[in-house]
Amino acid sequence: MRATIELGDVTPHNLQQLKRLNQVVFPVSYNDKFYKDILEAGELAKLAYYNDIVVGAVCCRIDVLDGSRRLYIMTLGCLAPYRKRGIGAKMLEHVLNYVEKDGDFHSIFLHVQVNNQSAIDFYKKFGFEIVETKEQYYKRIEPADAHVLMKLLRPQNNLTNIFELLPSFFDSGLTIHKVTCVKEMEMEEYFTVCNDKFYVFDIFWFQARN
Repeated sequence: MRATIELGDVTPHNLQQLKRLNQVVFPVSYNDKFYKDILEAGELAKLAYYNDIVVGAVCCRIDVLDGSRRLYIMTLGCLAPYRKRGIGAKMLEHVLNYVEKDGDFHSIFLHVQVNNQSAIDFYKKFGFEIVETKEQYYKRIEPADAHVLMKLLRPQNNLTNIFELLPSFFDSGLTIHKVTCVKEMEMEEYFTVCNDKFYVFDIFWFQARN
């Protein structure tokens, strides 16, 4: 008989199953507030069932940065014996469908332990990229560093108007024929000019080619 993979809501009746699952799957523990918020997350929190057995879960929240809505994947995991059966893909596809239907998310992002190569490869298959590495992100586990993986859904700025926004130093002999969005990163500085002709504008990197 063919196995069935289904997603179901997180409710007060199955919350303990989610807690036990997270304790087994993840090296970090989550507090009571985490689970209280999950009960109010609606479609952003799902249990994954494999032939009616709870084997995985995905929990997300909505963050707002500089006026842009971003979806943060707090947890997405599956019990080891049930991995590589399409369960993780089913959960992530649910998240991607959610943001697509909403239509007003700037990006999706999450943290992954730097040595978790299988998770990194999994997210890259769905268009996520490593945009930052945070040192000492995790407490009481090693390695403590985490990669930030992000999937950009829509640009923050309209590239057709970029020339109106760039400073006047571009007029000093530099002719720009093409501006390419290279990588999105969060930057403390609003605008920086680098010697290698990379220009940082807002939270976007642009490469000027002359």
